[in-house]
Amino acid sequence: MNVTPLPGAGSASDEDVFTLAVDGMGGDGGPEMVVAGLDIAADRHPGVRILLLGDSAKLTRALAKYPKAAVICTVRHTAAAVPMDMKPTAALRLRDSSMRVAMEEVAHGHAHGVVSAGNSGAMLALAKVVIRTMPGISRPAMAAISPTMKGDTVMLDLGANVACDWRNLVEFAVMGEAFAKSVLGLPSPTIGLLNIGSEELKGDEKLRQAAEVLRESPLAKQFYGFVEGDDITAGTTDVVVTDGFSGNVALKTGEGVLRMASSLFRQVFRSSFAGKIAYLLVRPALNRMREWLDPRRYNGAVFVGLNGVVVKSHGGTDSTGFASAVDVALDMVTHGFNESMRERLSRMGSLTHRRDEVVSDDEQETLRAS
Repeated sequence: MNVTPLPGAGSASDEDVFTLAVDGMGGDGGPEMVVAGLDIAADRHPGVRILLLGDSAKLTRALAKYPKAAVICTVRHTAAAVPMDMKPTAALRLRDSSMRVAMEEVAHGHAHGVVSAGNSGAMLALAKVVIRTMPGISRPAMAAISPTMKGDTVMLDLGANVACDWRNLVEFAVMGEAFAKSVLGLPSPTIGLLNIGSEELKGDEKLRQAAEVLRESPLAKQFYGFVEGDDITAGTTDVVVTDGFSGNVALKTGEGVLRMASSLFRQVFRSSFAGKIAYLLVRPALNRMREWLDPRRYNGAVFVGLNGVVVKSHGGTDSTGFASAVDVALDMVTHGFNESMRERLSRMGSLTHRRDEVVSDDEQETLRAS
């Protein structure tokens, strides 16, 4: 692979260790959006080192417009890019794509994390094959930050795993707790299991069993119990754990409600002269609310449970949103997210192992009784 040194960045060698490997070809905005986002990130994190992967000609042209990004970036040419509509199986066969090479840099220890605005399915498949799942984790999950009435909350899984068992939910709780510590800076984040009611008898067997394990675990003091859909925006807990099907439905519903509310506000204020006058009076407050709820501020979903930091930016974001995804990745690298999770998993492992033995004994007793 060809390496293009940039002003202030120097050339890359096999011994170089970069803070992040960035897929320069992902997203609807392509290299221009990615580089503009890295220019914003350079202001916030001047010491960061970025390995930027993709078409070197396009990336170098974009970097010429953004001198701050040029200082922190080193370009490495790749021959291919993963299209947004490519199937994950096809992406796995594309050996020299910017997304795959970014993953390989993390797997080989040449970068601490990867950020891409590309194809979600391809990204998850490549991450599982190239970076691999962390020991003690059966499935990685997708986690993201959402606004609430009390601040921010972490929610997972948001679509990586449609069907889950009790063990997956316990693992998601461990990963979500470590994520909230690293990214939100919470010393002891509270955890809730999303359910159809808060009573202990509500929900299916996997939810009740996961709750029982968490109540006996090192996370017992942080485990709130079951939470309902309205608890997500209320900020009842710092971490909301659910399966990928329910999590994705909740996420898309929340996004739809925000769009509807924004549309209704515009209709009300534009519908009459009095409404337009009222808008002038409340505009400062509305601007603050718009900034607080700006989806770009929360851009950057994380595939947690992997042997490296992997952050997925929304494909349709702009430079501001992409910079937020870089912020999330750097927070996880700086605060030792994976190290924290490994430590927590080592404490949880014996508990889940004992639970397996109990379940096995119960099943044997059932068989004997029948």
